[in-house]
Amino acid sequence: MLIETIKVDINVKNIMFKRVIKLQKYFLFFGLGVFLTNCDTSFNLADSTTTDFSISVEKVLHEHISILASDEYGGRAPATPGEVKTIEYLRDNFIDLGVGPGNGDSYFQSVAVTEIITKSDAVMNIEGEAYEATLAYGRDMMVGTQQQVPELNVSGADLVFVGYGIVAPEYEWNDYAALDVRDKTVVILVNDPGYATQNENLFNGNAMTYYGRWTYKFEEAARQGAAAALIVHETGPAGYGWEVVNSSWSGPQIGLEAENLNRDRTKIEGWLTKESALSIFNGAGLDYEALKTGASLRGFQATPIGDVKLSVSIENSIRNSTSQNVIAAIPGTTRPNESVIYTAHWDHLGVNPELNGDNIFNGAADNATGTAGLLALAQLHMQKDRPERTIVFLAVTAEESGLLGSKWYAEHPIFPIETTVANINMDNLNTFGRMRDVVVVGAGSSELEIYLEDAVLAQGRYIMSEPNPERGYYYRSDHFNFAKVGVPALYAESGEDSIDYGREWGAAQAQEYTDNRYHAPGDEYDPNWDLSGAVEDINLYFEITNELANSLDFPQWFDGNEFKAVREISRAKRQ
Repeated sequence: MLIETIKVDINVKNIMFKRVIKLQKYFLFFGLGVFLTNCDTSFNLADSTTTDFSISVEKVLHEHISILASDEYGGRAPATPGEVKTIEYLRDNFIDLGVGPGNGDSYFQSVAVTEIITKSDAVMNIEGEAYEATLAYGRDMMVGTQQQVPELNVSGADLVFVGYGIVAPEYEWNDYAALDVRDKTVVILVNDPGYATQNENLFNGNAMTYYGRWTYKFEEAARQGAAAALIVHETGPAGYGWEVVNSSWSGPQIGLEAENLNRDRTKIEGWLTKESALSIFNGAGLDYEALKTGASLRGFQATPIGDVKLSVSIENSIRNSTSQNVIAAIPGTTRPNESVIYTAHWDHLGVNPELNGDNIFNGAADNATGTAGLLALAQLHMQKDRPERTIVFLAVTAEESGLLGSKWYAEHPIFPIETTVANINMDNLNTFGRMRDVVVVGAGSSELEIYLEDAVLAQGRYIMSEPNPERGYYYRSDHFNFAKVGVPALYAESGEDSIDYGREWGAAQAQEYTDNRYHAPGDEYDPNWDLSGAVEDINLYFEITNELANSLDFPQWFDGNEFKAVREISRAKRQ
């Protein structure tokens, strides 16, 4: 017993020493990455992967993406025939690779979902003594609901401008202070005051916090008892154009099945175009831009929008069904209850029958690429000796509907959350070729970035923080639900510094995708895609996981991170 105790103590000391050395290297290396953006970064990447490895993995990715993003799969919407094809394809490929089921003897984890389709003939009426307007669905506004009921009506509800709609005690911020919005409609700005002011000392400066996400704003409006909540869309702070709102909110909307039918949510949730909002504010005799500026200042007080009232009715078709997370695993040899979990969402937006022409949202980049990456990684790991810890491959459902599949897993884990070592997430892999830089979404979060740094150095690349932190990508993919329950989560991918064409070209490709193909029927598979950069990223994920899966280490959140306290609660179970 004494010998065993000494061995454990030595192991712990070795882990801590390794952690200190890695931390020193990481912060030096991250600073170097920032410096390199202003220097000649013509690295020789020839040794980062072998030609045979790259060609083999790239071929695997192309094959899987071409199938998953084909019209035959119908846009892979949950609870549709496209789901059946998708989950069976994934299961069969895991079986062929020799990767076992991850949920007992099953490759599936059932997720009870409710599909809501709001009829597109909804009309919003705005009326005041000196102003009237009728807003059209799609053109002027988008509305829907989380309440799982066939009909909803809001009639004559006062409009109140609540700024960013945030209640954040840790930032000493409360947009609802001394305000009763029960049975009223709240009008809300997108993003948060840090972005609006570019003040690094306000919220998280330019980087969006969760308080800036539209999901939070609707949640808070419901907690405050509002009858309806409308967010004013602006492309800059939202990070995407109106077309994305239109396409994402029309057609079937998926939510987790709720016993109370989500009656605790606001009746109506939706968006206004900026033009619609300007018209309403002007009609009420208010200066929208001046109010918006005031909303970003501490001490802001909510403002009634004149005597203007809102009326809107919606009709919904409701369908309850079951969707599936797909889960496969390579069991650990010595510590099977400790796991490293890869995630990628298999779902996309399906088919919108009300669109003319091409109405299939194939979701090739988003996220047939990441789903294909799961299969490629499973194949790579099966070529190695069995790991000491379990490696899990989790393809989650209903990400596009609010990260629902990963939320379900995080709340109903198959492998203990307390001893889940890490989550590595893939969402929209690089289709533009090899990049010198690797972007960490939500940089400075956890020690997983130190493991990433080692793998990046081995490829002759450098790490950068994300180029558009104001878009809140950290809160927009499935790793977020693991982070919320304390699991260190890494979301890292190719940046924009193209080896062949430079940074300006890379940034232009990413923006073109966001502007024209993101959440649009144009996100289709292209056999000419250069997936060599995706291959390098997959190799990064593989190296990190292979090290963690054969280690005693549990990476930690950095001090000051919002998720560290949750993880610390279960520290004893990782000793």
